[in-house]
Amino acid sequence: MVDWVRLELHVGTFDDAAFEPRLDRARESGIAFTTMAELGDTPAHRRALYDLNRTCSADIPGRGAFYTYDEYLAQRIEVPTFSAEGVVLATLEGEWIGMSSTSLHPDEGYAFSEMTGVLAPHRGRGLSLALKLLAIQFVRSAGYERLATFHHPRNTSAIAMNRRLGFVDPPAERQPG
Repeated sequence: MVDWVRLELHVGTFDDAAFEPRLDRARESGIAFTTMAELGDTPAHRRALYDLNRTCSADIPGRGAFYTYDEYLAQRIEVPTFSAEGVVLATLEGEWIGMSSTSLHPDEGYAFSEMTGVLAPHRGRGLSLALKLLAIQFVRSAGYERLATFHHPRNTSAIAMNRRLGFVDPPAERQPG
């Protein structure tokens, strides 16, 4: 049994300005950012998102087998919590090289960071942090105060990035019991 690292961020007090230089550097290097909503939530884009998510997820500790395409659609996209505006994509010369997907949970009053990942050849340039910054801005614009996420404890780089952004352990009342 894995004891997942659960984290959350209060987006109302998040200081975007401290992280904007990462986003600026990415753009200056030729990286463009868009969303599934801007590109269009089409079957072709859903397949491309699946392929990108599967590839980025392959080296997550404890991930196990990734969804089949049909499972992915049923469990991650064709659900009420999916928002095409919450899928931020990093592109380079038209190629999708990174993603951050955020779902909205109005009944529970929070947004959830489903996945942030960058293809291996493009890692180490701050793209995950830039993508997460745009995801946080999406959460705020959607009217949510809290962004939650969880990670396998061996996924130390993702945990460290989230903590650098200000994610903290949730209060005891939101810890699993």
